Amino acid sequence: MVSNPEIKQLLKILIAAAWIDGKVQPEEREYLQQIAKSKDIATDPDIKPWLYGLVPIKPEECYQWVEEYLGTSPSVEDCQNLIQEIGGLIYSDGEVAIEEAKLLAKIQDLSAQSESKQGKLNIILKQVQKMYRRWVEVQN
Repeated sequence: MVSNPEIKQLLKILIAAAWIDGKVQPEEREYLQQIAKSKDIATDPDIKPWLYGLVPIKPEECYQWVEEYLGTSPSVEDCQNLIQEIGGLIYSDGEVAIEEAKLLAKIQDLSAQSESKQGKLNIILKQVQKMYRRWVEVQN
């Protein structure tokens, strides 16, 4: 079976998010299984042990996988998409545990940092554009 590594990585993060409070609720397990089936990776040998709760996942692993998934300079859009995906899982059982809220807050912080960096880059880019226009005007 060949599947998109990004989809597998996302599902691993969702499974880890379900474990982040120490246990996977039945509604979360059902939600995860539905996602795995819809993405056609429910029988993937790398995913199956985690999907069916045979292997617990520690919170540190969840945060590590999030960082690997988003990379060193995540876009605001990537962060927001991940928050949406995790939010769907978290709200599937009608409860938001403190650990789950912390995970979402961490990703939101990454999004804010990325947005701040992008804003600074846009300012620099505008300054360079102004300098270039002045240079072109002086040359003419």
